[in-house]
Amino acid sequence: MTKKDIILKVADETGLKQTDVKQVVQKTFDYMVEALVRGEKIELRNFGVFKIKERKSRTGRNPRTGQVVPVPPRKVVIFKPGLEMKHQVK
Repeated sequence: MTKKDIILKVADETGLKQTDVKQVVQKTFDYMVEALVRGEKIELRNFGVFKIKERKSRTGRNPRTGQVVPVPPRKVVIFKPGLEMKHQVK
């Protein structure tokens, strides 16, 4: 499912204009990204939790040359599904 699919489905079920729904959906995603950039946790009840986790630095290997390459630490987004989602996705 894409963002466009979500917009079309919400617009169809609510009777709102697609352009209005698109603005709301995009703003929602924008605010979620901004919160994650600030290091905040996003908790959506019955859906799940998004949070930032920092991976430690490590040594990797270039698969072509076999050369050892240092991999710097970096931040990644982690998603943990909520109980409601877990029960429905079984």
